[in-house]
Amino acid sequence: MAEFVRLEVADGVGTIRLDRPKMNALDAQVQRELIEVAREADERDDVAAVVVYGGERVFAAGADVKQMADMSYQEMVRHAHLLQDFTRALAAIGKPTVAAITGFALGGGCEVALATDVRFAADNAKLGQPEILLGIIPGAGGTQRLARLVGPSTAKDLIFSGRFVDAEEALRIGLVDRVVPAADVLTEAVAWAAQFVGGPALALRAAKSAVDRGLEVDLQSGLEIERVEFTGLFASEDARAGMSSFVENGPGQATFTGR
Repeated sequence: MAEFVRLEVADGVGTIRLDRPKMNALDAQVQRELIEVAREADERDDVAAVVVYGGERVFAAGADVKQMADMSYQEMVRHAHLLQDFTRALAAIGKPTVAAITGFALGGGCEVALATDVRFAADNAKLGQPEILLGIIPGAGGTQRLARLVGPSTAKDLIFSGRFVDAEEALRIGLVDRVVPAADVLTEAVAWAAQFVGGPALALRAAKSAVDRGLEVDLQSGLEIERVEFTGLFASEDARAGMSSFVENGPGQATFTGR
């Protein structure tokens, strides 16, 4: 049983809840628990989409610097794999994912948010990659996912300076997708996730895979990824049900089983 990370499931939406007082610092234990819970969310048939949430006051303030400060180079060589594995596990959830960000999402906390498909920020949120102020760089995917999301120049500005951005600037540069009052951020994120309950799970997984894998390759290779994902769906019951329903009843009337 995980101590600081848990998966709460209600009405088809899974919420990955970070709960390590006071600031949800992401030490090695939290990182391992995130891997475990992310895999559970991916595997459970009763979870259609996932919200990642740190609580009302803070999303996650970053890696546990006290723990890292005592590590030798040799120890960090081993630990760095875990540092990337927990955000890889979040990104690998084959279902729509959304980060519900309140308060600080800094360093590793920002990297957790970057590993989700979309990000909803409270109007009090502060995001950033301040690792440079410690004499290091982001190590849980920040240099790669941030640049792909906001572009290399903006990513370099944030990483080089280590500065924090507020919710409005984060929205303007594309770091977050929606800004809402702090009291509403979780509700908005759950509502977004809930739209996928009862949806075509295999098609959603294929769409996510095609977009994510396509961003890693050239256009022609990406088109081949899309072709394979597209044709594979014709082996699914959902594709037959969806197209039959469209022909008979018009769009948006199909009932999907996830098979």
